[in-house]
Amino acid sequence: MKNLKSNYHIAVPTAFYKDEEVNTRATINHILYLQKLGITSVLVCGSTGEQHSMSLDEKIKILDSIEEEGGFNKDFEIIFGVASVRQKDAVTLMKHINTLESISGILLGVPPYILPNQLELQNFIEVAASSTKKPIILYNNPKRTGIDCSPGVINEVLKIHNIIGIKEAGDYNKIKEYVFPQGKEIYLYSGGEEDLNKKIELGFTRLSSVWGNIYPLEVKNWFNNLLNRENKSFEYDEQLNDLLSKSPIQQLKNQISRTENIDMGVARKPLGMLD
Repeated sequence: MKNLKSNYHIAVPTAFYKDEEVNTRATINHILYLQKLGITSVLVCGSTGEQHSMSLDEKIKILDSIEEEGGFNKDFEIIFGVASVRQKDAVTLMKHINTLESISGILLGVPPYILPNQLELQNFIEVAASSTKKPIILYNNPKRTGIDCSPGVINEVLKIHNIIGIKEAGDYNKIKEYVFPQGKEIYLYSGGEEDLNKKIELGFTRLSSVWGNIYPLEVKNWFNNLLNRENKSFEYDEQLNDLLSKSPIQQLKNQISRTENIDMGVARKPLGMLD
């Protein structure tokens, strides 16, 4: 299994046409723009990518378009988000990803809305992980899914050989209860830039960035400075907080469209309503 090397990736939005159909060309063009700037890793089809609005067929369409794209560097890392209410669909997607050379790893989220118990969560993760040889980052985001993976479940699934990290978007203090398998390196990813200083102090060493869509290199440099204990606030944080305070995904797409001259289109309704 080839591991994920980059400590910083950008969670990119998915472009949609005005009729809300997937625009794979614009989605890929934004990724190529980031690569040209020197970014080495992106996350496609995560929360910022509106993954839960998309069907299995739409996700496969994006994957196949990425696989057919000839513009990515060999060492460019593309992580793809997998999450589904149905375990069957998650496994189908994992198996498809396993056949693709262009996808370096998987961000595995838990099923949203249906509130599985902890045993069901553990089984979901184990079955999904067994469906691929790709490295997996486990995604815990209780605010969006309605369910929080317990430290007990996380400690068990960290023993699975291809689960190499956790993206924690919930109570980050919970990592104090994690027990990492002896002899295995586990990467802790911050889900976004909020409280990044505090997370690094607790042991987070990687960043899944939203702000990087707008300030790709600036956020990367700021993050690496924080890792080196140069604790300064991000110079554009006020502008970003103001920009992303209302309908953040639509605002993000609008800003990318203006900066890169790429039409990222709309967020899928009900998202995208701006004053």
